[in-house]
Amino acid sequence: MSAPPNASGQLPWPLWAYVPGEAAGLDADYVTLDMAKALVPSAFRGHVPARHPALRYGLALNDRGYFWEAQEVLEAVWAAAPQGGRERILLRACIHVANANLRLRMQRSHSAARLFGEALAELRALSARKTAAVGDGFVESFPIAALTALLQAKIGRPQLSKADWIALGAIVRS
Repeated sequence: MSAPPNASGQLPWPLWAYVPGEAAGLDADYVTLDMAKALVPSAFRGHVPARHPALRYGLALNDRGYFWEAQEVLEAVWAAAPQGGRERILLRACIHVANANLRLRMQRSHSAARLFGEALAELRALSARKTAAVGDGFVESFPIAALTALLQAKIGRPQLSKADWIALGAIVRS
């Protein structure tokens, strides 16, 4: 997935993937993340558009291995999503997946499995919610069943490794 366009062209990728406790004292590339977060309105009306550049960028960050950064951008989108909306539930699931991916990179497989379980619980809660056809909303375009099946397969493994991370954008494209 390429970086989504913003008003002035492409959003740049962070200069490095931040991993808490690593990177010899390097902090996250907040300057780059702030460019993406600046695209998020104070509140989305009705739904979060599936093609919103900050949302697409957050998913793409995850797929490129910028798990901490993906979580940061997706949390900004989540905060602006309509209260009580289905997008907030799906965004929470995606945030849990990015966080689990980060835990896998940090070799904390039990923590990753717990977070994959939390993401699965969010998706189950989402399926229990009444569907409202919005058209171009994130929930309507996201293959929830595919992510649910993938999470169930990951959770069913006796031991997770770094190779078990989940690419969210790949699910959207499949």
